[in-house]
Amino acid sequence: MTDIYEKINELYDRRRQAEMGGGDERIEKQHEKGKLTARERIDLLLDPGSFVELNPFIEHRSVDFGLEDVKYPGDGVVTGYGKVNGRPIYLFSQDFTVFGGALGEMHAEKIAKAMDLAASNGAPFIGLNDSGGARIQEGVVSLDGYGHVFYRNAIYSGVIPQISVIMGPCAGGAVYSPAITDFVFMVDQTSQMFITGPKVIETVTGEKISAEDLGGSKVHNTISGNAHFRADNEEEVLMMVRELLNYLPQNNREKTLVSDWRDEEDFRPDLTDLVPFDAVRPYDVRIVINEIVDENSFFEVHKEFARNIVVGFAKIRGETIGLVCNQPKFMAGGLDIDSSDKASRFIRFCDSFNIPIITFEDVTGFFPGVKQEHGGIIRHGAKILYAYSEATVPKITVILRKAYGGAYVALNSKAIGADLVYAWPNAEIAVMGPQGAANIIFAREIVNSENPETTRSEKIEEYREKFANPYIAAARGMVDDVIDPRETRIKLIQALEMLRNKQEERPRKKHGNIPL
Repeated sequence: MTDIYEKINELYDRRRQAEMGGGDERIEKQHEKGKLTARERIDLLLDPGSFVELNPFIEHRSVDFGLEDVKYPGDGVVTGYGKVNGRPIYLFSQDFTVFGGALGEMHAEKIAKAMDLAASNGAPFIGLNDSGGARIQEGVVSLDGYGHVFYRNAIYSGVIPQISVIMGPCAGGAVYSPAITDFVFMVDQTSQMFITGPKVIETVTGEKISAEDLGGSKVHNTISGNAHFRADNEEEVLMMVRELLNYLPQNNREKTLVSDWRDEEDFRPDLTDLVPFDAVRPYDVRIVINEIVDENSFFEVHKEFARNIVVGFAKIRGETIGLVCNQPKFMAGGLDIDSSDKASRFIRFCDSFNIPIITFEDVTGFFPGVKQEHGGIIRHGAKILYAYSEATVPKITVILRKAYGGAYVALNSKAIGADLVYAWPNAEIAVMGPQGAANIIFAREIVNSENPETTRSEKIEEYREKFANPYIAAARGMVDDVIDPRETRIKLIQALEMLRNKQEERPRKKHGNIPL
């Protein structure tokens, strides 16, 4: 007669079978590629001993193409929940050793169940993606499975943080889910994303390209902008995910946790020397950021894409803030199509999850050129206007040096809803720079002058004194205060404290129509 202990032993045998995935040989091949298994990745990401698995014994129910004889417990994906830095998260981790991580009907059902639990419990959801796409042998039900995942990505967007980590070659439908999520991480050399792979492209168009050159981590972090972070290996990328979660709330109903912070001197004397007085000289805005925020707290997002703007999270006295900063080191800090998209999406994320937005402004304007105009700079630039105007979180702007033209308006000016706008005393706020403005306004006087260059220089200074200074804007209420640069951190601390309980109601509507 079978006793309870035999049944318990059977349970553990089945569980071990599920944990083995596709078996020792396939696991070894995974390791040879420099990749970890689905469960090894979970162990690295989560706090030790915190993982609880869901549906480990699910199997597919397809009977076509010989699949009735090929079944694996778990169906190629590990799902469950655990903790990161002591806070709960839900996740899935695709197992490339089982059907190449391809998504089938039950595989998708497991992911969808975990996503529903994450949303109903108000916890971040993380996907560790390593999939060849839809499971061809299952036909349309695998495509339907993707639909269920995409739908949840969309309806839970702005409800809980969603993070995708690309851990291998992801093709077809496997890349659309990450594209909807908030942040995408990739691993150098071992992870790729593309809709159609190199072989299909060569067949259809005749173009020859490697998988890495088509959709590798560098491509998506620098050219396409589809990914936000990349790392040398899987261990490093998973540590980056853990670090990112330190800056985020659990859901859209919570504020971020105020972390421990080292008591620092808030008056920063070095700031006066970090930004060149000459408006055309470049500098690295990251130096300014690091001087103002808590020590070593700046966590940059989209670092290699659209480098003329810098976005990321940081802490001020332990409180998470989102930073949007012009980068004079690239393209003189001007706004183009890619930087507009980058900034807008980051602003909307911060607004979704109650993270105050601080803007460091030093902008020449929207970048000119036929390529930009034909590429839709009007539509893309309008996204920044829309994102800032729509946001109801605390919004603070510091004009570090220059703020010209429509870009001044777009970058969180008072007119589009900034709570506070500060300017350093050397700030130039005008329709355009003094050189260009003087050439237009005083064109006749310059041309008719006995010494045009001297006259031009005089008129440039005249325009600068009359218009290109912060006091004209301050006199009209467009700048709340002109501040000593060394007191910038102090002013931001005071502003964040004052705005901590900000409430702002908007006209009732289903949703707006951002110019995508």
